[in-house]
Amino acid sequence: MAAGTEPLRAGIRWTDAAIDLGIDVDEDGTARLTRLAAARGSDPGPVPGLPLVDVVIAGAGRSWSGSRYAESVAGHRLRYAGHEEHADGPWRGLRVELEDPVTGLRAEVFYQVLEGRGVLRSWVGLTNAGARPVTIESVTSFLAGGLPGAEDGAVLADLDVLWADNDWLAEGRWQRRALRDALPALTRSAHGANPRGRFGLTSEGSWSSGVYLPMGVIVNRRTGHAWAWQIEHNGAWHWQVGEFTPSYPEDGAAGPGAGHAYLALLGPTDSEHQWRLSLAPAESFTTVPVAIAVSDGGFEGAIAGLTAGRRAVRRPHEDHARLPVIFNDYMNTLNGDPTTERLLPLVAAAAQAGAEYFCIDAGWYADTGEGWWDSVGLWKPSSDRFPDGIAVVLNRIRAEGMVPGLWLEPEVVGVRSPVADRLPAEAFFVRGGERVVEHGRYHLDLRHPAAVKHLDEVVDFLVDDLGVGYFKLDYNINAGPGTETGGGSAGAGLLEHNRAYLRWLDCVLDRHPALTIENCGSGGMRSDYAMLSHCQLQSTSDQQDYLRYAAIAAAAPAAIAPEQAAVWAYPQPGFTEDEIAFTLCSAMLGRIHLSGHIDKMSQRERGLVAEALQVYKRIRADLALAVPFWPLGLPRWTDSHYALGMRAPGATYVVAWRRGPLDGTRHDDDEPAEISLPLRHLHGAVATPEVLYPGHAGAEARWEATDRTLHVMLPRTPSACLIRLPSS
Repeated sequence: MAAGTEPLRAGIRWTDAAIDLGIDVDEDGTARLTRLAAARGSDPGPVPGLPLVDVVIAGAGRSWSGSRYAESVAGHRLRYAGHEEHADGPWRGLRVELEDPVTGLRAEVFYQVLEGRGVLRSWVGLTNAGARPVTIESVTSFLAGGLPGAEDGAVLADLDVLWADNDWLAEGRWQRRALRDALPALTRSAHGANPRGRFGLTSEGSWSSGVYLPMGVIVNRRTGHAWAWQIEHNGAWHWQVGEFTPSYPEDGAAGPGAGHAYLALLGPTDSEHQWRLSLAPAESFTTVPVAIAVSDGGFEGAIAGLTAGRRAVRRPHEDHARLPVIFNDYMNTLNGDPTTERLLPLVAAAAQAGAEYFCIDAGWYADTGEGWWDSVGLWKPSSDRFPDGIAVVLNRIRAEGMVPGLWLEPEVVGVRSPVADRLPAEAFFVRGGERVVEHGRYHLDLRHPAAVKHLDEVVDFLVDDLGVGYFKLDYNINAGPGTETGGGSAGAGLLEHNRAYLRWLDCVLDRHPALTIENCGSGGMRSDYAMLSHCQLQSTSDQQDYLRYAAIAAAAPAAIAPEQAAVWAYPQPGFTEDEIAFTLCSAMLGRIHLSGHIDKMSQRERGLVAEALQVYKRIRADLALAVPFWPLGLPRWTDSHYALGMRAPGATYVVAWRRGPLDGTRHDDDEPAEISLPLRHLHGAVATPEVLYPGHAGAEARWEATDRTLHVMLPRTPSACLIRLPSS
């Protein structure tokens, strides 16, 4: 950081060009985070804070009954015991030590700040330094009061909360609600107490994004100050925003709007996820990490901070800079029914179009006509589908200059699979004394060495013997609250498996450093930065309707760094030129997952696909450094027009879609052909905007310097185009 720690009354202060963090220590030893904001020249002074950690333990509970993770008895007992700083590359770290004088429980609160980028990571370690076991029922990874703008005298009425509903085939649907609407104003002075309500989201089971994305945003609409956060966990989590008042004046001055908002971020808990953990003396536990970005640039500024943090926590891999084009045979093409005969024409067509990887998706391990869903687990190539061996296809992929890939779903074993009987019972999820069964599958427990050995043998055979260089790792079941194998709570078993799975991924990549791994969870059902700190890219959806996919593609960079966000582009023979351009444009500002029967296309149709890939290869290096923005605001599911932009160091890229209605009707005359896109970050005159793709559609773009607006003409519905504007 540009500046080191400074004394702040009896506390700590960090500041650099992007973030201002302050911790006060009260006279009684309570440590509170009283400042977390975008750095500015003035010193606004601290805001009321909460203890750094909320920890609910058996035998103590909460001081104020409810479901808020800000009022635990043990959390308010924790007292400051010291702190230390350290630097780790671009991150600057702070560890604050706390202790509970009653139980001997010690907490270490870890903060990491990414220098100059306005993003903070946080997690908590607990150690039982007492003489008796302590049962933990919940512990926050991050807790803070005084949400953005409070230091400027803002009240909750100025704040909006944003979150993203996430569903199979309908990922990343952002919602916005006034916080005061979610937390109604109460006459607290008449009651002398905090409210009991809170606004919170919970992800249950083993899909981290099965209902909501593991993130959220608070924006001060008056000042533009914003906090955006993500929970970096591949399992269950909870976050909540609530209102608190530090004190209640006897004269009743505290009226509606006088409270402050707090934010609590957690992994699994007892109440929400059947998670509890007994810590024997000297035992320790560490929470899941979370990240918080602060900005005075509203939603987009905070997302830019999270994007920088996402890039900084990833395992290094050349794929993040190269962004190779991947052809996958599944979507709207072979649909899990590959054979040598069907694949070879696709291989040739994909290579001719410009693909650099070719992934054979589901079905390669099952004989034709056989129901494979509940028999998976061996992961051996089918001799029926590949009578001369799958190596014939893999060798052809390599001969065409592409890297071969295969689909796997490693964590599941079908109930009819021979693997179900070969592995010990302890290698599977168990609840109530029975193996967990979901949709015809058992779930492996990667805490068990037999499960790990089995998967290592599978991967090493496919990589070392068959020469596979890419895996699409899918995850199509939600295993519920977890496993009781080992005698602990179901939620504790799930958390331990989640962490064991990440360790397994690291070991795979350590053994095979050239391997590329795609994270897929039934499309986008496990989109989180626990997985994406290990895997190179993320499936964004299984959506098969190219018109509906546009909304998912436009929203994806809010949750996933653009160079990791894989979007299906599946042009088909018989598509109009506009339809081909529409589906390809949806992937042009992320990672292209090409599919479709391009082997059956006309030369003209294939040329449009090849043209898109040539353009993409010219701009993809910029995407690895770009941050997203949304000229029309975040996409809504039923919008007729969408726009997604990327701000790169040397240029701005914009994709504009004219989708039209979703009922199958087309009314070109009823829809505006011109879309006006404010680009406030560009100043003054810029060179003429260039329509990069498609070259045939008649799309036009012009720049109005006076109001800093890009006007895009899309003459037909549906249509889309990619535009480049040089940075001024």
